[in-house]
Amino acid sequence: MTEESNGTLVLDDLLEILKDLSNYYDDLNISGNSSSGGFLPDPGTFACEPFTVSLALSILVCTFYLLVFFLAVPGNLVAAVAIGSSHRALSPSELYLRHLAIADGLLALTLPLWAVAALRGWTFGDSPCKLASLVLEGSFYSSMLLLACISVERYRLIVRAAQSRNEACRRRGSWLACAAVWVVGGALSLPALLKGQVQPVGSVWPVCEENYSPEAAAAWRLATRLLRHTLGFLLPLAVMLTCCWSTAERLRRTRGRRGQRARRLISAVIPAFLLCWAPHHLAVMVDTLQRISLVPGGCEARRVVGAAIFSTQVLGVLHSAINPVLYAFISHDFRRRMCQRLCGQRAADREVPPRGSRSLSQNSDGVSTAL
Repeated sequence: MTEESNGTLVLDDLLEILKDLSNYYDDLNISGNSSSGGFLPDPGTFACEPFTVSLALSILVCTFYLLVFFLAVPGNLVAAVAIGSSHRALSPSELYLRHLAIADGLLALTLPLWAVAALRGWTFGDSPCKLASLVLEGSFYSSMLLLACISVERYRLIVRAAQSRNEACRRRGSWLACAAVWVVGGALSLPALLKGQVQPVGSVWPVCEENYSPEAAAAWRLATRLLRHTLGFLLPLAVMLTCCWSTAERLRRTRGRRGQRARRLISAVIPAFLLCWAPHHLAVMVDTLQRISLVPGGCEARRVVGAAIFSTQVLGVLHSAINPVLYAFISHDFRRRMCQRLCGQRAADREVPPRGSRSLSQNSDGVSTAL
């Protein structure tokens, strides 16, 4: 074979390679541009650029997280100590409130990590990522379920006028309910523990998030999020709304200062929780529907949803600092115990309610002792 024929074969091979490359570009939906003579990529074939946070917003979020931390940790600590300061056994409502303060306090303890992550990205590694995500999500779901338990207890005592002759049985049931709440809350947050991982986002910084394999991501995300939305939010919310509505209607027909105070508190608890956490759940629901292609959305829509998830989660952590403030308006008894711990017995005696003020039912809780 001559040198000229060898050169012809090489040229033919190069032409075949160029033809294959042209077909490959066509498969990638890359079309020619007659005005420039080059190739313009189809935007639909590229991964969307992630939502990015400006430096000013990062500083604001970091400051907000630290502020909530400094308010929520001591606030919930004081609440947990004050609720358990009585020498008698805790009533079911008091037990739920104490566990609620513990859950909110645990959530608040993770905020310094998230504050640093807002400024520098997640630089603490995979294990702290898993643990912080587990505590954050587990505390949220436990708080939601405990609020539902409190609503049911209030409904039982006020609407059903349950008597206190089965007090020991009620206390045992409340301990079992608290154990079940922590188990369910932990189970709902297991994906964060098992799949939590530090992931790079573009060239900005690493983030702590759940990471699924590409082939199973849609199925896993749909299954876990449906369980979280249903068991961790929608079902407890339905219980809270039903019980609190019935309790408020019963209190509306009750005269007296205590009935009015309890009614105002009940009307504040649900809106406070919804204001803090419902927007985040709605944003996550939209993100879930987008990821499984049930809701259409391009890159811009996904960036908007990403921004909504980020901002609403910032709002959600505020709930851990709001609850201790609500506790302070729950009852004279709570304020008296708190004053006794902080200011001494003499100041606490001023918080004793008038003798003529009695609750709706003669039980150890009293209408205003819990939500």
